[in-house]
Amino acid sequence: MTLTQFKTEALEGLCTQEQLDLLDSIDTLRSQGISHYVSLPQIIVCGDQSSGKSSVLEAISGVSFPVKSSLCTRFPTELVLRKNSQVGVRVSIVPHQSRSDAEQHSLSSFCEQLDGFDGLAELIENAKAAMGISTHGKAFSNDLLRVEVSGPDRPHLTIVDLPGLIHSETRQQSAADVQLVQDVVQSYMREPRSVILAVVSAKNDFANQIVLRLARDADPSGIRTLGVISKPDALVPGSESEASFVSLAKNQEVEFRLGWHVLRNMDSEKGKSTLLDRNIQECEFFSQGIWEELPPSLVGVDSLRTRLSGLLLGQIASELPSLINEINVKVKSCQLQLQELGDPRATVHDQRSYLLHIGQAFQSLVKAAVDGTYNEPFFEDAKTVNGCQKRIRAVIQNLNEQFAKKISLRGHSRHILADEDRRPVSKHQILITRDEYVQHIEILLAKTRGRELPGTYNPMVVKDLFQEQCAPWENITQSHIATAWTAARDFLYHAVSYVGDGATSKTIFSRIILPALESLRHALEKGIKEFLTSHQRGHPITYNHYFTETLQDTRVERQKEAFREALQSYFGVDTLLTSHVVEHSVNLRALYNSLLQKTIPDMTRFASEEALDCMLAYYKVALKRFVDDIATEVIETKLLAALSALFTPLTAFEMPEDLVSEIAGESEESQSLREQLNKKLWILTKGSDTCRRFVGIRGLGRENEITLSDSLTLTGPSDSNNEAESRAQQNQETLSESSCSSTDPLVEDVVNDSDSDSAQPLPCSPPSPETTAPPEYPIQPHTTDPTPSPTIYKSHTSGKKKKGKSASKTQPFVESPSEYPVEG
Repeated sequence: MTLTQFKTEALEGLCTQEQLDLLDSIDTLRSQGISHYVSLPQIIVCGDQSSGKSSVLEAISGVSFPVKSSLCTRFPTELVLRKNSQVGVRVSIVPHQSRSDAEQHSLSSFCEQLDGFDGLAELIENAKAAMGISTHGKAFSNDLLRVEVSGPDRPHLTIVDLPGLIHSETRQQSAADVQLVQDVVQSYMREPRSVILAVVSAKNDFANQIVLRLARDADPSGIRTLGVISKPDALVPGSESEASFVSLAKNQEVEFRLGWHVLRNMDSEKGKSTLLDRNIQECEFFSQGIWEELPPSLVGVDSLRTRLSGLLLGQIASELPSLINEINVKVKSCQLQLQELGDPRATVHDQRSYLLHIGQAFQSLVKAAVDGTYNEPFFEDAKTVNGCQKRIRAVIQNLNEQFAKKISLRGHSRHILADEDRRPVSKHQILITRDEYVQHIEILLAKTRGRELPGTYNPMVVKDLFQEQCAPWENITQSHIATAWTAARDFLYHAVSYVGDGATSKTIFSRIILPALESLRHALEKGIKEFLTSHQRGHPITYNHYFTETLQDTRVERQKEAFREALQSYFGVDTLLTSHVVEHSVNLRALYNSLLQKTIPDMTRFASEEALDCMLAYYKVALKRFVDDIATEVIETKLLAALSALFTPLTAFEMPEDLVSEIAGESEESQSLREQLNKKLWILTKGSDTCRRFVGIRGLGRENEITLSDSLTLTGPSDSNNEAESRAQQNQETLSESSCSSTDPLVEDVVNDSDSDSAQPLPCSPPSPETTAPPEYPIQPHTTDPTPSPTIYKSHTSGKKKKGKSASKTQPFVESPSEYPVEG
């Protein structure tokens, strides 16, 4: 295994110690798996299969990988280059999230170190075997192979090499493999903080290479894509194809904001050759022919290393505020989920304590809902269906009103028609006139005659008529009770789900609350029948003066009708609503007699009409009393008042131990979720602490730093897209208002608490959730000593760029990230 020595003058001047610490810290976080939860700034190498990606990676890293033209990258490979006095290689695997827990544990345990590079090829083969990749087995994997290379002349750079995009399936590569590779590449490209290194082979027409289409889909404006042309030596000198690729390198054919770069790959088909030989051949190649027209900054591996290091550093520094903000949001979400799970419950005592807490919170919440006091966050959303169901007092009030209206309209079995009556009636009601109703009562009187005198009626007739008339009450009332019970059940489900974790809440509801509700429903049904019996089966009793008033009003109305008919007949007029002039003498005696002679000679009819008036008056009184009694004696007393007692702290205290464990014991799903959340919280909190340590550091950039917003100064036109310039201008204006008064930020020391010499490496794995309680991470904002935003200095080109040359003048440019909350 060979290791090429680098010319490190440019690389050594590229990064300050603070910048090196930042790059180390980001890589340490990445190795811990934080990229599973947030997108980290990174450079990804993409390209079609056999486009020369791996050769590009080798030229950048100086490490000769085992490359054969018949093979291809079968998994994402993260290459971490770090400057260190000791030469070493460390190979590990970061398992994909789709792996099972056992597979993740097994793959994470793969970690091998070498003092040199001779055993690297064998180590990579062992890693492939661990991932299940072999010649006759699994073809591709979405696990990440992490190769860390350290040495005294290594650049500080992290690059992810992705599997090559496949155009069509073959005998060795199935359609599933083609789709898997494309999905993996697209998932990395879509990460908003990824810088895409799109490798295009000069052996094929660049318009036909998949990588350009996918890069444009993921990065439509091209602000984070850098194109790399490989294998330019395969072009025929002086040909149209060669001219086309030179035009591409000048950012004229396919424009990217970061421009293009050209590398000459080492030909694996020409026997053994070293990376040093490759570099010599590359320098000779670009010093002749049409390629000599390109600026030195656009060709060769040395300038590419410098360019990529600047890109990565600039991307990290510019994305640091938004990265911290995203991490803090994820931390808060993780803490809320752990809070919902509650404390770990390994013993019966812990489980019972948890149930006592749930019982107390449940009882308090139910009482607030029944009282109509909606101050808790539980009641915040009242516009959705679930939000309305939580406000049980409002639901019951509305149901009671609907019940009163429904029973008033449809609670009587016989509906007496009147000329002006146009109300809709139930299909179960009998439509009848008053005369027909009187005839029906006459038949009933004939069958129930006792010792009463002619013209009077047996009082029991009123009872029989009332029982007929209120027959629909039972079905309407039972429907109302069932609806109110269902509303109470839905509310209780939401309430217990709010105060406990998902699994425990469901078990409490199914084992404790729902059986109690079923018993309550049966008791309500039984109580309704008894309640209806007292109203329907007993003889009519009322001492309400409303009964006599209603009866008298009914009789007065009938007398008014008789007087109207008599007066109209006597005076020969059609209506009494207008004035009439009487031109003849009026016999008042005759008028008086006509008003009094309205008698009913049929005594049975007279008694029937009296009985009907009496029953209708009593029905009105009984209906009002019945509606109020249902609302107070049934809904309020028997249903709502019993809700808070369905699960109380006393219920949990008296519960047998086996039931306590069954309900409150953590399920495997909860234990797994808690473990995942603890791990996630630990990683995110470490990430937040690490990133925040660099927020106040001055001089994260250097004058020769090449970043996303200014790299166009090296690579062609920028008029077609002004997004980067606009964003840079906004940042410059922001800093002009809030920048520090120091005239030379490069000489300022660390502000804030980041005074450590270097970023401390994280442990290989988070603490075990079984042995260590989940830590609390209240990330509070700074209140007394606000941390200044990071200042980044970048090189900008002034004046017009001449063909083949890059006249530039170094100017300080200050970029300030937007403000971000630093909350947990």
